[in-house]
Amino acid sequence: MSTAVVTGASSGIGAATARRLAVEGFHVVAVARRADRLAELVAGITGAGGSATAVACDITDDAAVAELVRAAGAEVALLVNNAGGARGADPVADGRVEDWRWMYEVNVLGTLRVTQALLPALVASGAGTIVTVGSTAGFTVYEGGGGYTAAKHAETALVGTLRLELSGQPVRVIEIDPGMVRTDEFALNRLGDPEKADAVYAGVAEPLVADDIADCVAWVATRPHHVNVDRLVVRPLAQAAQHKVHRVQ
Repeated sequence: MSTAVVTGASSGIGAATARRLAVEGFHVVAVARRADRLAELVAGITGAGGSATAVACDITDDAAVAELVRAAGAEVALLVNNAGGARGADPVADGRVEDWRWMYEVNVLGTLRVTQALLPALVASGAGTIVTVGSTAGFTVYEGGGGYTAAKHAETALVGTLRLELSGQPVRVIEIDPGMVRTDEFALNRLGDPEKADAVYAGVAEPLVADDIADCVAWVATRPHHVNVDRLVVRPLAQAAQHKVHRVQ
């Protein structure tokens, strides 16, 4: 049984991806900071007949990532870099440096740490796959999103560079860039106010949900290994572009 490591697995897209990959036959190593959430997730997966292990890990901490490598073992064939997030929606002129620093640390350096740490196992598998869940913010800027778009642009650059550098190695490098996805925590964590978080999706008939992105991750990861989906951009029908969202009044 191949092992899939999923970061940011305690909620949202990460949790949905862990559950879906277990259905696809992977042993899932579910990674996040919140051990209680991971325990609940793993119990649900194993109770449904799947195979999973919880590893509490802060991907911004080198020692914790080193421990993750030991816990994951040598049979890792799939890494899903999903951990990330946004803080604040201030204009650049008023942006909080600590928010920008946090977003870069988690979205970019966290992805870098985990990728570097697990890359030897992925190469040794002979058929490794790295899927990074980015964002449409990785190639489009918007007002109030300077810190997040900067971090996601950097993450996109990391992924594209890695694909070039691994040419000739048995490791696929895939990027999935969702647009508007409604989860329990993303907008709330970013804005810190339930009403403001709800307003992001107001009038949008069907924003994407976490299971939609998990479905995309499973699809790209289970293609024949010679098929590399470089970048998959996925938005709800109501979102034609970053700045163009149809809302029902």
